[in-house]
Amino acid sequence: MNVTFRLDRTQGLLFDASGRRFDPLLRNWIEISAPASGETLDGISAATWLQRQSGVPVRVPIGVIGPRDATSKQLSVAEDIGRGLANMGFLVICGGRHGVMEAVCRGAAGAGGVTIGLLPDADPLFANPHVGIVIATGIGEARNALIARASLCLVAIGDSFGTLSEVALGRQFGKPVFGLEGAAQLEGVVQLASVDQALQAVARCALAL
Repeated sequence: MNVTFRLDRTQGLLFDASGRRFDPLLRNWIEISAPASGETLDGISAATWLQRQSGVPVRVPIGVIGPRDATSKQLSVAEDIGRGLANMGFLVICGGRHGVMEAVCRGAAGAGGVTIGLLPDADPLFANPHVGIVIATGIGEARNALIARASLCLVAIGDSFGTLSEVALGRQFGKPVFGLEGAAQLEGVVQLASVDQALQAVARCALAL
């Protein structure tokens, strides 16, 4: 579902379709009586303004999770997700290894984004070459809980036992989880059909919708 916004760039004011004004510091919507004016934006453009021009970006990263043994389609989707998140100005956090993790880092890094890899290993050399910030936790698969807890929301691409644990932990922690390309069919996981839908969903999450 695409949501329409209006932006007054001169005053730095973002409104939703019902005229509510967004407070980027508190990340909530304020009821106002005056009608909003300005250019019309979709969710991705509104989130890009929030991250790059509002002066109060969301500093919590977006988690992208998926299997090491991924299909070519899953890898392509992951790279596109990483590129899209970076273009909007979001930090990306993942498990830092290969497969979906490497693909999302490659896409984000290629677009000039910041990527954070939480490795299960104690040796940072196990990180894929596209991770910008390597955190070698040394705690094994327990690092899945850190990824789920640290993320604003999770984008799950494909499925595996490790990915399933991150999805379940994310839901346990109350984080929105968006699924693509065979992600786990669990209660609370919003299944989406395209990269654009996933990016719009992340944008709505950042905009507290």
